[in-house]
Amino acid sequence: MRGKPLTTSSCDSVLAAVRRLAADWDRANSDEGFPTDRIAALNEVGATAAFVEMDGRTDALLDVLRAVGGADLSLGRVYEGHVNAVQLVATYGYGGQRATLAEDIAAGCVYGVWNTEPPAGLGLRAAGEGRWTLDGAKSFATGAGYLDRILVTARDEAGGKQLVLVDIAGETARADNSGWQVRGMRGTNSGLFDFSGMPIETGGLIGAPGDYEREPRFSAGAWRFTAVQLGAIEALVRHLRTHLLQTGKGADPIQRLRFGACVSATRSAGLWVRQAAHAAEASVEGAIPLVLMTRGIVEDAGLAVMEAAARSVGTASFFAESRIDRITRDLGLYLRQPVPDQARDRAAAAWLEADCWGEDRWW
Repeated sequence: MRGKPLTTSSCDSVLAAVRRLAADWDRANSDEGFPTDRIAALNEVGATAAFVEMDGRTDALLDVLRAVGGADLSLGRVYEGHVNAVQLVATYGYGGQRATLAEDIAAGCVYGVWNTEPPAGLGLRAAGEGRWTLDGAKSFATGAGYLDRILVTARDEAGGKQLVLVDIAGETARADNSGWQVRGMRGTNSGLFDFSGMPIETGGLIGAPGDYEREPRFSAGAWRFTAVQLGAIEALVRHLRTHLLQTGKGADPIQRLRFGACVSATRSAGLWVRQAAHAAEASVEGAIPLVLMTRGIVEDAGLAVMEAAARSVGTASFFAESRIDRITRDLGLYLRQPVPDQARDRAAAAWLEADCWGEDRWW
């Protein structure tokens, strides 16, 4: 299946197509296995090719991420990782690597990024002129055994953290998803992947050591997963509204008060996510603390809406076939992105120094 290279002007058609797909997916739970068919559908409408370069496409990407996240958070996690990976290769790769990326995208390849690893870590050792070998594994490896290309961070012999692009298509024997026994986000298959002995040619080294954690891209890029999470929170509000209308509970002022709080929290979070996205993509001063604070705002909204839905819907919200149950299980895990408390603390410390909102500052 081939992707469809897009121009900036065609992003609206991609967004419209993704929204149609997402609306259908949101009406039915998937089997919680890896979302292969849904990724193929995103590829078919051009979503996997649309955002290799941003070129003013911030709002379009934000809205695609929201739509996908609202339909299937596991799919949203995989898709956001793909966008992150292809943008990293496009940013730090040289001409030949970018040409290979374009060929891969046209062929429908799905990319990802893995950084987390067991204590031994992933190493990169020289194996002759222009060749290297990987030793070690990655954990919490989203899409282990299913993705085509993966960007990993590996320690070179000088101790630097080097980005390495690895062709893992068909390497299912190296993936071990047996430990991914979780209540939510099951479809991501975020298990363990063993790279030991895998050969790497010169073309597999992307950029220079340290590029992966180069700021502001590294921290500010977190806006993308807040957009995916936001989409799920919005979907949860929609399903709560449907329940209140269908059961007549919307006539209860207590229920209306609770629902109103959900709308307020979710719409407010949306304003933060959009502001953070534009600041991050423009690399404006204060983008990092703005994105870090946005993570906390979205987390608060998600926790509030999940609790409100459980209270309003009651026992029915915990049945396996309930969309509210599926979204709540997935979102509860996805909100545990790395060090949320530390992110909020860093943001608050920056705000003590200066207002990081943007042009319309208070001080």
